[in-house]
Amino acid sequence: MDHPLSGKTALVGGSTQGIGKAVAKLLALRGANVVLLARNRDKLEQTLLELDRRDGQYHSYLVADFSDPESVTGALEAYLEEGHCIHILVNNTGGPPAGPIVEATEEAFYQAFTNHLINNHNLVRRILPGMRESGYGRIINLISTSVKVPLHGLGVSNTIRAAVANWSKTLANEVAKDGITVNNVLPGATQTERLTTIIENKAARSGRTTEEIRVEMTSEIPMGRFAKPSEIAEAVAFLVSPAASYITGINVPVDGGRTPNL
Repeated sequence: MDHPLSGKTALVGGSTQGIGKAVAKLLALRGANVVLLARNRDKLEQTLLELDRRDGQYHSYLVADFSDPESVTGALEAYLEEGHCIHILVNNTGGPPAGPIVEATEEAFYQAFTNHLINNHNLVRRILPGMRESGYGRIINLISTSVKVPLHGLGVSNTIRAAVANWSKTLANEVAKDGITVNNVLPGATQTERLTTIIENKAARSGRTTEEIRVEMTSEIPMGRFAKPSEIAEAVAFLVSPAASYITGINVPVDGGRTPNL
């Protein structure tokens, strides 16, 4: 089995379910030591048991709530103070609640900005020194195809995700000289709990069945189906590998062709 990430340590946010969990499991399979980051200790402990260890990997987890930036930075700082180094950072957390932008409250924007951009930034600032010292750095932001084309009914998400994408591009330009890459993976509709919630909400608002909503959504995807979390994880695994050393500052849609522009 090919283990291109042997000797590397990856911190993966939101890694107890959905895309984050799929990424954590695949990076472990490729040889990385994985540090899980999420708020539910029981789910973290269960996910830890599911990570591959055949390459002698050492996996661990950090408990933190992304709605509380101090808990996130505190958990990371304690880990780094033990002498650990993070070579790969996968920024990922659950998206903001759906709904029209005109109905969004100020608090909804503040909370989304904190959960996504502020936490991403805080993690990067603390991890960058170790990446520079080790000579290896990969930063991936799991965002959304709304970075390219805003999605109907996701007003807050569309707004904040665009901010994260521009922060990411700025960061990529600043750290490229250090050999550190920063890229965004943009999942399309993916079979996760969040997608189920979005479909149920659309059905409730429209008076249609969830199956009708599913058919409507998949009809907009050229491949005619939703993505599997493992398919998003494959894009991440490539971008964090040594093979992607000259790819930085880009958005990579993984959406079955749904995004209408290049």
